[in-house]
Amino acid sequence: MANSVTEQIQGLWNSDFSVAYVQPTAFAGLHVLEFVVPLIIAVAYLTYAERKVLAAMQMRQGPNVVGPFGLLQPLADGLKLLAKETIIPSGANRGVFLFAPMLTFLLSLVAWAVIPVNAGWVVSNINVGVLYLFAISSLGVYGILMAGWASNSRYAFLGGLRSAAQMVSYEVSMGFVLVSVLLTTGSLNLTAIVDAQHPFWVSLMLFPMFIVFVISALAETNRAPFDLPEGESELVGGYNVEYSSMTFALFFLGEYSNMILMSGMTSVLFLGAWLPPFGISALAVVPGFIWFALKVCFVLFVFIWTRATLPRFRYDQLMRLGWKVFLPFTLVWLVFMAAVLLYNHALPGMQGG
Repeated sequence: MANSVTEQIQGLWNSDFSVAYVQPTAFAGLHVLEFVVPLIIAVAYLTYAERKVLAAMQMRQGPNVVGPFGLLQPLADGLKLLAKETIIPSGANRGVFLFAPMLTFLLSLVAWAVIPVNAGWVVSNINVGVLYLFAISSLGVYGILMAGWASNSRYAFLGGLRSAAQMVSYEVSMGFVLVSVLLTTGSLNLTAIVDAQHPFWVSLMLFPMFIVFVISALAETNRAPFDLPEGESELVGGYNVEYSSMTFALFFLGEYSNMILMSGMTSVLFLGAWLPPFGISALAVVPGFIWFALKVCFVLFVFIWTRATLPRFRYDQLMRLGWKVFLPFTLVWLVFMAAVLLYNHALPGMQGG
């Protein structure tokens, strides 16, 4: 009896299971690694690029000792953090304390499942990609909030609460920005958004929303001048003040991965992703993923440039900008755009668009 059951299992493995499940799963895993491995390398060297750009703007050298031109500095930083001891405060909630940085880093990777880096180069080309991205970016605050609460520290807890309030303030404006893009494309699919064709005057109408989206992305990723959850001068480091070694590194990686994610979203929604700039056909000889990477690098440079230029906002200034400036502006501009597109029969699916 046992032999017959074993033979049946082996037969199932050799016929149906191996063909219908194992091979597609293996290919899917390799497809995911094609995105994850370059992303992790990009995160590591984004820290190097930021230090070099900030140094150039402040007339300093930046990393220049470890390896040629300091190129091995990210590797040295990673090894240093990996070798350090993970210290857990005695009053902390151990499980939540360790899970929070893993959640933050995981969400920053999962969101890339729907980002197309070239025509057909996407892990999952779902029809609700915009909603998926909006949901994942909204969940990112939970890692920071959990870290602040689980640390059993007033400083960390205040940093977590600041991040929650900051996310709520700017998510609404980002939602209106996304709706304005959907008005011009008529699709929630990110590939369809890139391929959508519309007149040049429609792109000009989207430009104010582009500015709002970039500023909101700074606030969403807790970057200067909106890095209130990490206010060193008043919170001694904020939500991650009690973290060390690889738990701290995961927060660090999550922040920079979110920067790349927001830059990728900006490229897809407003800059044409893999398409040549300004629709110049002569530039189509350059591979699409190169254009996507260059546009992402441009937005990342704006992130770093802003950090080197502007001082940190006060918390009341942060809230006023989100609730009294961006929210009414995006709402009014969205209604204005809808009216203009309707009047000119330029809405998706209308004749004469």
